[in-house]
Amino acid sequence: MIIGITDGVTYVASDVPAILKYTKNVYYIGNHEMAKLVPGEATFYNLDGDVIQKDITEITFSAEAAEKGGYEHFMMKEILEQPDVVKATMNSVIKDDKIDLSSVGLSDEEIKNISNITIVACGSAWHVGMAAKYVFEDLAKIPVRVELGSEFRYRKPLLDKNGLVVVISQSGETADSLAALREAKDRGVKTLAIVNVVGSSIAREADSVFYTLAGPEIAVATTKAYSCQLVSTYLLALQFGLIRGEIEEVEYKNYIKELQTIPDKIQRIIDDKERIQWVASKFANVKDVFFVGRGIDYAIGLEGSLKMKEISYVHSEAYAAGELKHGTISLIEDGTLVIGILSQDDLYEKTVSNMVECKARGAYLMGLTTFGHYAIEDTADFIT
Repeated sequence: MIIGITDGVTYVASDVPAILKYTKNVYYIGNHEMAKLVPGEATFYNLDGDVIQKDITEITFSAEAAEKGGYEHFMMKEILEQPDVVKATMNSVIKDDKIDLSSVGLSDEEIKNISNITIVACGSAWHVGMAAKYVFEDLAKIPVRVELGSEFRYRKPLLDKNGLVVVISQSGETADSLAALREAKDRGVKTLAIVNVVGSSIAREADSVFYTLAGPEIAVATTKAYSCQLVSTYLLALQFGLIRGEIEEVEYKNYIKELQTIPDKIQRIIDDKERIQWVASKFANVKDVFFVGRGIDYAIGLEGSLKMKEISYVHSEAYAAGELKHGTISLIEDGTLVIGILSQDDLYEKTVSNMVECKARGAYLMGLTTFGHYAIEDTADFIT
């Protein structure tokens, strides 16, 4: 619940964008709290009826940011905003070509002493966690497991007192993720939230908070918040790797330089929209789509598959490419769209081999790869 205050008026809403036109000063009411509202004023109480003091939060983004601004719909607006918000999120912690986590609330000593990481999330945020697992284990050499919030809360997870539980949520109000956070805190485990909404329940209750700066996300299917969460986990993994002595300073700086090129690269993909729209129109009536990849490409494929389902209402599945042969390949038939994600040189040939197996069964192949892999043109029907 959001309580907004302005001159002589009090507003109650379930989310900030609903009242942004009227006020930027809001209170967040917590569990087991009550509020007495009068025009222009709110008084807060605990369940015993004692008055409690709350700090007012000033919302930094504008009312215009929560409006379509001339775009056909919010989905398109938020896709196109990705370069800017990813850059803003990175710049919030990159200072003088180094990552500074002081605003997050994680000290170097705490990072050194963390024994393992458990990432808890739901939906697209869980897919971020799946990708983050590969990056953390590669750069920081720290064990990571990824849990669905809806599963975590209903079993008895084994948590190490020296571990870190990372909860990822755009809204900061995801019920299953919030329950997981509380479970971790009850067990005395340190928690870190990656959220997009300042003052949200998960942000308030976590020990440390990494705020993504995606601005208001109105469309149901996340786009820019997912991208910001992804880059946030990369930045965290990179800093963990440096502090724990797993990567050298030179390598660290090179990674930061590469990360800073991402907004421009996202823009280049957006600028290629006409080719993407062409292949989309060609397969708008497809019945089944399979996303395949290995390693982190598989994790990215999970999100691509979810987007296909929730935006296009087309049946879609993501598979670790090497698992296709264990039964799933029998579902591939003439005209099935198979999207192969090929961003890693060391796994490139293996994934191409799996795509060729699909082509032999009549699949139409789309390859998503990096510049320089021109040989894929001999295998895939469409390349981007």
